[in-house]
Amino acid sequence: MSDDLNPELGADRTLLLVDDDEPFVKRLAKAMEKRGFQVETAESVAAGKLIAQSRPPAYAVVDLRLGDGNGLDVVETLRERRPDCRIVVLTGYGAIATAVAAVKIGATDYLSKPADANDVMNALLANGEAMPAPPENPMSADRVRWEHIQRVYEMCDRNVSETARRLNMHRRTLQRILAKRSPR
Repeated sequence: MSDDLNPELGADRTLLLVDDDEPFVKRLAKAMEKRGFQVETAESVAAGKLIAQSRPPAYAVVDLRLGDGNGLDVVETLRERRPDCRIVVLTGYGAIATAVAAVKIGATDYLSKPADANDVMNALLANGEAMPAPPENPMSADRVRWEHIQRVYEMCDRNVSETARRLNMHRRTLQRILAKRSPR
């Protein structure tokens, strides 16, 4: 791999991808390798923490929700082992509270899925001083509502009655919403 492929990366081009969506992580790994990174992948919190402790990378992309726990545990381990690591947290549930928690723990940036390789690359290499550009395709109001309902539903351990109570909505209405596909 030539050094002029991406001079912004610096000498250490190691990148850890932690995500339990296997097709997504394989695609992203291949795309990031083409951009000059030396990629290592993990599909769980345990595997991510193990790599973070034994071979802390210069860069990391960590999914917030993993099958065996919270990706923020991996972020904490990375910060302890390598304070200069540039970390981007990815999630399918974009919420301000989790974005704030991720940044407080030490994430460099926070992206909502679906994020492509260019979004990830820009977030990893951003200097932090420039304001991000507004999104080209912001979520629709229906999508924001759906995301909020999904987040509360997950917080209630997928209990429809409890979710409906917290959202102050009828249980049957919530069931119909949950049965539909997500809006664009």
